[in-house]
Amino acid sequence: MAEIILKVENLTKRFKGLVALNKVSFQVEKRKILGIIGPNGAGKTTLFKCITSVYKPTEGKVYFKGQDITDLPTFKKARLGIARTHQIVRPLKELTVLKNVMVGACFGKRYASLKEAEEIAIDVLKFVKLYDKKDIEAGKLNVPQKKRLELARALAGEPELLLLDEVLAGLTPGEVKEMVEIIKEIRNLGITILMIEHLMHAIMNVSDRIIVLDYGQKIADGTPEEVANDPKVIEAYLGDPEMALKLLKEKRDGE
Repeated sequence: MAEIILKVENLTKRFKGLVALNKVSFQVEKRKILGIIGPNGAGKTTLFKCITSVYKPTEGKVYFKGQDITDLPTFKKARLGIARTHQIVRPLKELTVLKNVMVGACFGKRYASLKEAEEIAIDVLKFVKLYDKKDIEAGKLNVPQKKRLELARALAGEPELLLLDEVLAGLTPGEVKEMVEIIKEIRNLGITILMIEHLMHAIMNVSDRIIVLDYGQKIADGTPEEVANDPKVIEAYLGDPEMALKLLKEKRDGE
């Protein structure tokens, strides 16, 4: 039986009269990639913020490896092995790329010494193919390089669960393909991934399972094939049955 690493139970977040999340429930198996899609304002990033304690849920529970972590502060969740990237990448601009990643190593799952942090950072930069930029100030990187740096900082914390928030946004088709391969390699390392993305052909290709949010509610949960053929998803997000069929064809052609 597959091991459940993350369980979200009736998660709700209200901002006064606005319900951003409404009783969202799902679970994620270890070493799987769960895609999270939906229109703008559907509650996707709010979900990530509730899981990582940037926001305190109004109702509901979050369990990590069977432990109730709902009310734990963000840094304690990082120590447990949960890391995330952000839509808007904000590196420490005046520090080098290497030192930015070292910061991630120092505040991750374990207390790394500076020497250990540097060793981890070097390995991670090689993994995301950014090692040749290690001595450059982070503020001088272009958008695709900053995306890889953001991913490297999260990986340096040695997470078991990695939350990716639109890591493909702003990338060219070639860069998207390279990043998708890196994401697959991360999964092959045994790291579980939750991935918010609007680039449909990419998330269909990389995800084992997909959930769909709309107006804060989960409206679908299944394989990419099941989700792409779901009438509610087509109406709320894909908009066109022909688009769903095209996405499925692209996924199958890529396998």
